[in-house]
Amino acid sequence: LQHARLTAFGSTRRANRTTAEDPVVQAMLKAATPVVAVFGKSWTLHVRDVLRTSEEENLEMIADSVRHLKEHGREVIYDAEHFFDGYKDSPRYALRTLQAAAAAGADCVVLCDTNGGTLPHEIHSITSEVMRALGSVAVGIHAHNDSGCGVANTLEAVRAGAVHVQGTINGIGERCGNANLCSIIANLVLKLGCQCSGAGNLRELKALSEFVYELANMIPNSKAPYVGDSAFAHKAGMHVDGVRKNPRSFEHVDPEAVGNRRRILISELSGTSNVFLKAVEMGFRVDRSSPEIKEILTRLEKLEKQGYEFEAAEASFKLLIQKVLHEHRPFFELGGFRVIVEKREKDEPAVSEAVIKVRVGEDVEHTVGEGCGPVDALNVALRRALTRFYPQVEDVVLTDYRVRILDPEHATGAKTRVLVESSDGARRWSTVGVSENIIEASWEALVDSLEYKLFLDNRPGEGQGSERRGETSGKEL
Repeated sequence: LQHARLTAFGSTRRANRTTAEDPVVQAMLKAATPVVAVFGKSWTLHVRDVLRTSEEENLEMIADSVRHLKEHGREVIYDAEHFFDGYKDSPRYALRTLQAAAAAGADCVVLCDTNGGTLPHEIHSITSEVMRALGSVAVGIHAHNDSGCGVANTLEAVRAGAVHVQGTINGIGERCGNANLCSIIANLVLKLGCQCSGAGNLRELKALSEFVYELANMIPNSKAPYVGDSAFAHKAGMHVDGVRKNPRSFEHVDPEAVGNRRRILISELSGTSNVFLKAVEMGFRVDRSSPEIKEILTRLEKLEKQGYEFEAAEASFKLLIQKVLHEHRPFFELGGFRVIVEKREKDEPAVSEAVIKVRVGEDVEHTVGEGCGPVDALNVALRRALTRFYPQVEDVVLTDYRVRILDPEHATGAKTRVLVESSDGARRWSTVGVSENIIEASWEALVDSLEYKLFLDNRPGEGQGSERRGETSGKEL
């Protein structure tokens, strides 16, 4: 925030009213911010049908508002609302609105594609005309993403001479969103070689994106350019082999330049290169030509045919590798579970009760848990059983729970895949379960989640029993 300045935002004065009388203009001044962004109409359609005033009065409204704000010592950014639509209808009048703001002292005039429907070649052409018409006045761009061109339009405006860019982190905004500053900043610095404020902190871009998603309580877009988890993810065997030999062969920039990282995805399409590189990435010491790598690949292919998918469940995949490499030391052994769902009264919600049996070393815990649903009850019971031995399981929070029906043609007998995302406040991980029974699939993913947490904390269990129960896990092959 070293370069950030708080900016008040509002409209020009109303028609037939002085700036001293206008409540919006006065409110912007009372905000006492060093910068004020004031928007006005550029499109004759809006002047006529929305403001319902004359074109000349609109020009005076723009000039009066900018002048008044400048007289009170503010830096003034003039946002020309609907500028590109207005220019297409009446280039002369749209330019006159900008000239009115510039003549009144605006520090920057911003061309707004408010409806988001202008295409990149139009943005470049019109912005170039504006640059010629305004001379030395700073020009900016404000793009929306209604036609999917928000970022491209912003870059074209900069190429045409704009020096001020408006947008939002992650493109969050009304309708289809605003121009995404994460993509814009990365492109300006890494592709166009522009000098941007804070460009030296480009490695913090992904962290910034995640921070804003968290504040907004939104799920991050894994497909987002530069900062998404999939932005530098490689799946096809030839791609992975190429990246291993020379990252430039399949990556347009270094992931670390924007704070991201390379990810090797695992699926039935994976070759030995994928599996080997993923195992190394996860910290295992393996040889690429070892029989264990082939065994991991064989198990992977078999599991994915059953409906498992490990691209988004790397914690479950790591547990699988541990078992193949005989590095898996179970923290607990599961003896089974029973779930009862009871509807006691017509207007009362159903109550779920889960009973589970867990062995840790020589100790056996037989525990009951209640929840708002069968999966919640299982989660409560499992935590209750393990907390005496591993108090840290209380730190684990389920942050996402997703269900996918794999073969809907089987109706209520369809196979279900459950993906669980968990966090202990410092780390996040995902696990997967598959079964014709949604409760069993959920149970499997829950067990993997808590087991993985214990491995992360590196606290070996007392029990040296068999690997995780074969009777309730489809992954024991």
